[in-house]
Amino acid sequence: MKRTVKSHSSLAYLNEDFLESDAARPVRILAEYLAPLETFRREQIYDTIVFFGSARIAADGPLGRYYEDARTLARLATTWSKGLPTGSKRYVVCSGGGPGIMEAANRGASEAAGITIGLNIGLPHEQRPNPWVTRELSFEFRYFFMRKLWFAYLARALVAFPGGFGTLDELMEMLTLQQTGKLNRKTRVLLFGSSYWKEIINFDALVRHGMISPEDLDLFTFADDPETAMSLLKGWLKPEPEAEAPELPRSRAPDTDE
Repeated sequence: MKRTVKSHSSLAYLNEDFLESDAARPVRILAEYLAPLETFRREQIYDTIVFFGSARIAADGPLGRYYEDARTLARLATTWSKGLPTGSKRYVVCSGGGPGIMEAANRGASEAAGITIGLNIGLPHEQRPNPWVTRELSFEFRYFFMRKLWFAYLARALVAFPGGFGTLDELMEMLTLQQTGKLNRKTRVLLFGSSYWKEIINFDALVRHGMISPEDLDLFTFADDPETAMSLLKGWLKPEPEAEAPELPRSRAPDTDE
């Protein structure tokens, strides 16, 4: 099929046909970094609580309890964060923007009258943003790695509900960043649904085979109900009143002898 030329502008940055070409891939990647960065700065969002979990979990399905737990926890977290004595928006609930657990998290935050972020990804089966994401904080990504950067960049806590390949990929990315100290601030990881996670991942076997260190088990904590999870989050995230908005996080440069 012949491709339709969208624009013939002589200005490269206005030429849509060029911007969709292989040659412009670096431009698209850069745009997926700069556009969210500008939005978060404008909206004064400096940290998030990220919810991961399966898009396949429906409220009325066999694992619907996880949907309702994610919804409740996001509502509790948003109500708590709105009451913090800070001048900026803190610990905003963030999800992948799609259905299932992602929808539940955005829905709970919205029901608490809070803003909530959706980092959606364009997929062949057309994952669409759920209706609970705050409109100006709904992002569409073409590249998985840029989407994952924004999950990690602002996260102060991560709550991983049961999920499949995507959830496992995102969870391991965050654990690796914490294990290797690549971020300049700590991100707490909470695995919601201990029976599921202990069946899916044999963490003790990883230690036994020497694949991770025993202290790496301290990188995450289990919880099985929203109230316990919220208590843990409140204990981890203790913001002090700030005269100025906090800075955006940075990646940590490797140590040198110089």
